[in-house]
Amino acid sequence: MKEKDKMHGLVDEFDAGESLFTWKTWEYPPFERSVRWYLIASILAVALIAYSVYTENYLFAIIILMIGVLVLITSLRHPEKIDVHITSLGLVLGDDFHSYKEIKDFSIIYEPPAVKLLYIDFQSRLHPMVAIPIEDADPNLIREVLLPYVFENIDRESEGLTELVRRVYKI
Repeated sequence: MKEKDKMHGLVDEFDAGESLFTWKTWEYPPFERSVRWYLIASILAVALIAYSVYTENYLFAIIILMIGVLVLITSLRHPEKIDVHITSLGLVLGDDFHSYKEIKDFSIIYEPPAVKLLYIDFQSRLHPMVAIPIEDADPNLIREVLLPYVFENIDRESEGLTELVRRVYKI
């Protein structure tokens, strides 16, 4: 079975409509962290935990431990490539389907080579904004395909703070 047939089969399972544009991306950004990075992160974590115990802020110590465990788990598991489909009825991200009714707006931040992101903002305040790496896909084609279905937010001109911190500190 061809790769293209597999991708169309996946979209059909969701009853997500006709696939208009497709690309592959990482489920989360893979980072190469050195031993030095782990050493600095460990020293910082121990210092923050010691400070939180000293100030009797035990909740902060638990939060630091949880972040450490999450970073460790994500570094032990290699991210997989997922398919992103823009369809006639919505957006398919891996196994998740989001109809256009759920999507408030989109924006594309394209500053290669470091920043190539498609931001999807949702109507519900409970659903966080999603940043989807564009990888090698053409941002102009993505924009053309989305424009008939979703409003474009042209006010967003740079990557979000979360993505910036994640990229710079390799979290």
